[in-house]
Amino acid sequence: MGHAGTLDPDATGVLVLGLGRATRLLKYLTGLPKTYVGEVVLGVSTSTLDSAGEVTGVYDMGRVAPAEVAAAAARFVGEIEQVPPMVSAVKVGGRRLHELARAGIEVERSPRRVTVTRYDVTPTDDPSVFTVEVDCSSGTYVRSLAADLGTSLGGGAHLRHLRRTAVGGFVLADAVVLDRLGPEHVLPPAAALRGYPTEVVDAETAAVVAHGAVLDKVWAGDGPWAIVDGDGVLLAVYELRPDGRVKPSVVMAG
Repeated sequence: MGHAGTLDPDATGVLVLGLGRATRLLKYLTGLPKTYVGEVVLGVSTSTLDSAGEVTGVYDMGRVAPAEVAAAAARFVGEIEQVPPMVSAVKVGGRRLHELARAGIEVERSPRRVTVTRYDVTPTDDPSVFTVEVDCSSGTYVRSLAADLGTSLGGGAHLRHLRRTAVGGFVLADAVVLDRLGPEHVLPPAAALRGYPTEVVDAETAAVVAHGAVLDKVWAGDGPWAIVDGDGVLLAVYELRPDGRVKPSVVMAG
């Protein structure tokens, strides 16, 4: 079993899993954009940037208006540089940051370029708490967005109640609670390539695809392409070669 992207320990929501041979398809899912909802709490910063950490700072932010919060959030929309939190799965020097953090070690982290396409903030009944909805690239830390929002407003903030609502085309409505998960919920491998172009091939082509043949490009676009038979069964995933032909990166048939 494998997965297409970790969730923070306190987070809930969509986690795409792969079983058996289908784990080879997860590389096409890990880079998909993600959607999150959560709450930003202004006025309190924490060691983990979420509600699980120790309080590291308290700020008087009672006079910050919702319009100011929305304007500050808008400045984080687009391609930005983000420093990974110490409590994260990012590796530095061969060790994961959260392992170093547990040992009381803090190290320099290089900023990484991520893309935020939506960062909506909505006031709640509590003037210090804002509901946030975020669409972002893979590898974006919503905890960091929350903390950086607080800093940009002249104080501090942390995230709570984080929930991932979508991984590409996999949405919360498709998800199954883990302790209820059974064989009947397992999707066919072709479902992993939802959102990618799909090409149906005849029996003759299916036979050579099953043996990993390199083919002349006859499909539109630049791929990758999910290659299925007439019954919709995934045979392989093909990618474009530098010479203009196509080759399989994953073969499921056979």
